[in-house]
Amino acid sequence: MKKSVLAGLSALALFAPTVMADQGDLIVRGRVITVAPQDSTAGVLSTVNASVDTKVVPELDFTYMVTKNIGAELILGTSRHSLSSDLGGLGKVSVLPPTLTVQYHFSPDAKIRPYIGAGINYTHFYNNDLNVAGTPVSINNNSFGLAFQAGTDVMLNDKYFVNFDVKYLNIRTNANIGSTNLGSLKVNPLVFGVGIGRRFSF
Repeated sequence: MKKSVLAGLSALALFAPTVMADQGDLIVRGRVITVAPQDSTAGVLSTVNASVDTKVVPELDFTYMVTKNIGAELILGTSRHSLSSDLGGLGKVSVLPPTLTVQYHFSPDAKIRPYIGAGINYTHFYNNDLNVAGTPVSINNNSFGLAFQAGTDVMLNDKYFVNFDVKYLNIRTNANIGSTNLGSLKVNPLVFGVGIGRRFSF
């Protein structure tokens, strides 16, 4: 009888919900992300079929739980991309898109905890060595756009978890050689991420 009771209690402990996050918690995630531009161009850039390559880079983010279900996430990461065209390689430029999203977390006490989010990104282009046949190409260094996000956290214990995440960012810039406008470039990447995280309770 005692063995049956103990077995039942063990089973309940195994399947009982564990609090993943609560109001006031800070959640920190480290991800490896694939930045896959869904690029489109206009003007001369379209004529020469300019395109942006895909990169795999690290990312760090911080989520503050405003309530048990609602969090505010700051996403930090940078990537460096090569541009190619029918004219050949056009050089490289680095992209820094800090992004702020407001998330809704479903099933906050469950082992598998999906979420969705939306917000804005501010993108800074830097370390630009884009050129056409050695002639420098200048671009607008700043971009503002929307951001959309969906993902899930899978708990390993009450503090650590595995994270899967996908984001879509609106990012665009304009290119010029001197006073000649070459057209616009929409990068608009899909960002696929996988990583680990930890929650901190205060």
